[in-house]
Amino acid sequence: MSRSRLIPLLLLFALIGVLVYLNNHPARAPAMVSQGNVSLPKDNCPAVNANLPAFMPPQACDTLVRILHHGPFPYSQDGAVFGNYEGLLPQQPHGFYHEYTVDTPDAGNRGTRRIITGGTPPAVFYYTGDHYHSFQAFQVYR
Repeated sequence: MSRSRLIPLLLLFALIGVLVYLNNHPARAPAMVSQGNVSLPKDNCPAVNANLPAFMPPQACDTLVRILHHGPFPYSQDGAVFGNYEGLLPQQPHGFYHEYTVDTPDAGNRGTRRIITGGTPPAVFYYTGDHYHSFQAFQVYR
């Protein structure tokens, strides 16, 4: 094979290798796809739902109010340490992140929706609707 044909072929293989690597190592790709803001001036979630970012379901308001008032939580796993084992969130010491369930109507289990908080008291917030495959950052104004 001539050198003029070999170089484009090698470049193609290198590109494929990079794409395969990025697909298998999602922590290298950007994790946050969108951001939003939440204002929680009252504990009345129906009045607040209009202030939720478009990527969050209305049930997230109830979860946020519970988080900010330290419960009560409907699931024993709520408040558990979130390990960030996939590395999609910014690296922090173990125990920095905690997870909370966002109800999914008609689900026979906890569903796939969660709010992840960081810090004590929580200073950073993330929403995942697909059980930790992607995260969307948002801010809470109290």
